Amino acid sequence: MSSNDEDYVYDEASGEWLSASEARERAAAANALPQAKDAVGNVLSDGDSVVLIKDLPVKGAGQTLKVGTVIKSIRLTADPDEIDCRYEGIRGLVLRTEFVRKR
Repeated sequence: MSSNDEDYVYDEASGEWLSASEARERAAAANALPQAKDAVGNVLSDGDSVVLIKDLPVKGAGQTLKVGTVIKSIRLTADPDEIDCRYEGIRGLVLRTEFVRKR
């Protein structure tokens, strides 16, 4: 079967006729979430442990997380620049990825 026998699909967003395989690739790329990266560019994923690279005062908790503090088992959010974390005595902790390094 040659590539000329492939089905084509009209893409309304671009106004182009695309091969079925190219249309699938574009749909998969559009649905992919942006990758969260730490301060030095390492890709983060759910369950990773990170280390703080800066002292961070925690609003509402009355404490400061110090440089070198290990945060275990992070969760990614829809925003690639933020991660959900758990830490003793602090509920709903959200950190910016620019202040952490993957462990």
